[in-house]
Amino acid sequence: MEKNTNQSELEQQARKWLADRGVGLDDIAELVFYLQSKYHDELKMEDCRYNVERVLTKREVQNAILTGIQLDVLAEQQKLDQPLQKTIDTDESLYGIDEVIALSIVNVYGSIGMTNYGYIDKQKPGILKRLNDKSSGEVHTFLDDIVGAIAAAASSRLAHATADDALLDD
Repeated sequence: MEKNTNQSELEQQARKWLADRGVGLDDIAELVFYLQSKYHDELKMEDCRYNVERVLTKREVQNAILTGIQLDVLAEQQKLDQPLQKTIDTDESLYGIDEVIALSIVNVYGSIGMTNYGYIDKQKPGILKRLNDKSSGEVHTFLDDIVGAIAAAASSRLAHATADDALLDD
């Protein structure tokens, strides 16, 4: 992880926890490319990565990352009370709190993020396939949705981008 003195402690921790759980920023950038390449003829991975980086500067995103990963880790360690423990362990289909946390990320860049998120959540390309694999012994009930949401938000940011990127959110 690069040390950027402009990053808050919260952002540094969120980035570290993503990396600790095996999620690299390039993994997320690949999801952005997957979502946006058919709409941008000259899209480069560096553009995708840049938009992921910008999404990660948002406090709402950082809080969602830390909250979701902490719940996954506690579930992995069997430290939640029943029936919540089993619900998160199995990523029960009617448990939607993981998606609710993801939607807090998606909404940062407008409603287009919702369709991007829904699509990528169903397709499960790239790292999302690995995170969704229940046979690994790891719990990623929240993380797979968070990573998909970061990609969806970065895709939305990219879709809204103008020649003067600074007007977008800087």
